[in-house]
Amino acid sequence: MTSECYVYIVLPGETAFVTAGRFTLRETREGANVGEFIYVRSYRERANAVALDPVNLRLQPGKFETAMMDGFFGAIRDAMPDAWGRKVMDRHVGGQMSPFDYLLRAPDDRAGALGFGRNTEPPFPENEFNRTLDLERLQQAADALIKGDPDLAGSVGQQTEDLLMLGGTSMGGARPKAVVEDGNALWVAKFVRTDDNYNQPRTEHALLQLARQCGLDAADSRLTTVAGRDVLLVRRFDRDRTDDGYRRHRMVSAVTLLRTDDDPTTRRDWSYLLLADEIRRVSADPQEDLRELYRRMVFNAAVSNLDDHPRNHAVLARENTWRLSPAYDLTPFAVISQERSLALDCGLHGRGANKANLVSGHGRFMLEREEATEIFDSIVETVRDEWEPALRRAGVGAAECEQLGRAFVYEGLFFEKH
Repeated sequence: MTSECYVYIVLPGETAFVTAGRFTLRETREGANVGEFIYVRSYRERANAVALDPVNLRLQPGKFETAMMDGFFGAIRDAMPDAWGRKVMDRHVGGQMSPFDYLLRAPDDRAGALGFGRNTEPPFPENEFNRTLDLERLQQAADALIKGDPDLAGSVGQQTEDLLMLGGTSMGGARPKAVVEDGNALWVAKFVRTDDNYNQPRTEHALLQLARQCGLDAADSRLTTVAGRDVLLVRRFDRDRTDDGYRRHRMVSAVTLLRTDDDPTTRRDWSYLLLADEIRRVSADPQEDLRELYRRMVFNAAVSNLDDHPRNHAVLARENTWRLSPAYDLTPFAVISQERSLALDCGLHGRGANKANLVSGHGRFMLEREEATEIFDSIVETVRDEWEPALRRAGVGAAECEQLGRAFVYEGLFFEKH
């Protein structure tokens, strides 16, 4: 079986799609999928043409092939709906869709600058989005979808129509979310779940603020309240509003840079050190981006953000060159054990989130040991002093602060063992 579509892109400084190439997904006799991509000649001959990603789909003639990620090239997979978006789309059709259908039928709010379709000529980009005024309706629809109860928010059809145009972003993981427009910007709205054991929106907002206090480049965020329930709004950094519509910036995840998968069975390839190697190759300012990546790694350890998997890191091309994207999806995990492990290897001795290991790989980040140690000490001091004030400023209650306290600057962070 073979499926085919055209790949469109919004070029730097533009707001309209152009056709970049053709993607084909072919099933082999053994039942595996192989993806094929070719840049069309008219695109390659454009003076302002750019590569879809800086590693795996460089701008050149000839056919690219991959059997990884079920045949989907990393840059294409990064533009597909995530777990929440797929749940919305499955509910809409009354069954599970194929990965290729997710690619083609996703709404036009996907991450990055790509689009997909059957026609040679690209469509006009979608510039109509829900407003923050619609958040109550969207929260109700999300609740109904999670619980499988159509009576909570109108008909099944109305729920999915409410959410369909919001389900394509790949930046929000599996939590219920939507994309809304407010103040000439697009925001990812992250909703509460009824089974949350603490206030997720307020806590994530606090961690983004705390990250900035530690000197990190973190995504802009703000809180709002809808029908008595908190919603976190995180500004999309892959979109910029102009009079003609939204400029879209290319974005690929660390999954793509590492040429791996987001399945935990591929965890052997998940590594900050390997990611640093790739960023050194593609970044327009590798020294600054590697310093930022190291800060981010230490911060994740200091706050027990143990869900720092490769899809929660990305590089972004606002113009022609690539840089590390702002930090996003920062969540503390208040586990009982004093020993913590990050999702990616964070030193020469694996995933152990302790000072000895975190400093051990300093050279891969273009840092001297003394520099790496100073960064570690500075971030840990700031987190120790500011985590609770940051949570309280965000409106997190005293009981929840006590519950979350175990996540921050725990004893095991200072273990000298590897």
